[in-house]
Amino acid sequence: MILVLPQIIAYIRTSTDKQDLNNQKLEILEWAHKKEVKVDAFVEITISSRKTSKQRRIEEVLQMLTDTDTLVVTELSRLGRSTAEVIALVNELVARNIRVIILKQNLDISQHDMTSKIVITLFSLFAELERDLISLRTKEALAAKKQQGITLGKPKGTIQKSKFDADLERIKDLLKLGLSVRKIALLLGYKNHLALNTYINKRKLRGQRS
Repeated sequence: MILVLPQIIAYIRTSTDKQDLNNQKLEILEWAHKKEVKVDAFVEITISSRKTSKQRRIEEVLQMLTDTDTLVVTELSRLGRSTAEVIALVNELVARNIRVIILKQNLDISQHDMTSKIVITLFSLFAELERDLISLRTKEALAAKKQQGITLGKPKGTIQKSKFDADLERIKDLLKLGLSVRKIALLLGYKNHLALNTYINKRKLRGQRS
């Protein structure tokens, strides 16, 4: 039987500053030296937090980590784009019995520690509060615009781009020949003739002259 020892994985991310990336690595190495432990691997990336979790290599980190491993980051904000995303990731890691250490916030979160459970509960409450505040700010902003007489949404009668635009002239010609919308859709290779009919009605194509 092969004994797999727990490993320590460090994840460091910055938007653009290479120096910041180096500083994060140095901070984690200093922590490891103080704790007399070895960091088995560094996952480094310089990319915006707006990118997907795959682009930010979070998925790669999750695949590397196994039961009883440890993930180390310099601060919580490195793990996600929002409080909710960070909490979801931490919850997933803890559920998998992976220890999470955040240096700046001085947090050591594990599955079996009561303090960690309290911290995660508080995090979840903060994430919910953040969602509520965003929703409230959005509603207040919309209400303020409405009071100022600003019309919300797209102006009435706005015609959006459509996949049918590429065949606009052919649609006009076929309508002039008296073909039904169903037959036109069939000829042009569209499966949904109802959507084509809506397109024709909105643009008032029936009876148009070239």
